[in-house]
Amino acid sequence: MLFLFTGLITVGFVLVITAYLFISGLPAIKEIGIKEFLLGKRWASSASQPSYGILPFILTSIYGTAGAIALGVPIGFFTAVYLSKFADKRVKSLMQKAVGVLAGIPSVVYGLIGMLVLVPTVRKVFNLSDGSSLFAAIIILAIMILPSIIKVSITALDSVPEEYEQGSLALGATKIETVFKVSVPTARSGIAAAVVLAIGRAIGEAMAVMMVSGNASSNMPTLFGSVRFLTTAIASEMAYSSGLQRQALFSIALVLYFFILLINAVLNLILKREHH
Repeated sequence: MLFLFTGLITVGFVLVITAYLFISGLPAIKEIGIKEFLLGKRWASSASQPSYGILPFILTSIYGTAGAIALGVPIGFFTAVYLSKFADKRVKSLMQKAVGVLAGIPSVVYGLIGMLVLVPTVRKVFNLSDGSSLFAAIIILAIMILPSIIKVSITALDSVPEEYEQGSLALGATKIETVFKVSVPTARSGIAAAVVLAIGRAIGEAMAVMMVSGNASSNMPTLFGSVRFLTTAIASEMAYSSGLQRQALFSIALVLYFFILLINAVLNLILKREHH
């Protein structure tokens, strides 16, 4: 009974958050117009003639998340495979502790290190006037999602029955063939869950990317240009917003919420098809 109650509380929180976002976000979308809101290229919420187009924010969030996943997933996956299947116990224990520390570092610390180290490095290496850019945000996000990918993937790989691997080796397969043709496919559901967590972390991050991306409000995204994400748009203006501006920020939160729901739905559909 207790477990049922706690489960219902969790579902209740999700429903309340969903209802609140709809109630708070839909009025602004209706007033601005869904086409102007989603496809408009200019955001000037505090101007004398305000504009509320969030297309630059949407594209920036998509590009930033995709770039972080493209960098972080291969690194995290191969690290997990090494630690689970090839590293000795002492190395594995040490590396897992390091990954745990990496997971516990606050976002603002990542952002601070990014401002002090990464941004100047990007500026010097690429000969830019300012290193605060989408590229710097992608690097920070890729580092931040590594712990989620590594920890969950290791758990999935460690749970593969030993008999599967022994059978593969007995049939003449090498260790590497066994890992990538037996262990990894068997653990694919857990690895996919790691990717889902990583995507959620990347698309929902605000503080760190705000500190390294430049946070320009109306720029269409370019790799080395100053940009603003959906999350940083909310964080930047919510404290002093009012009226339609505040409602529009809730509308951005609603769009972000739909992105996360869509990503989870697509990945769950893919996994269900694989199981069948």
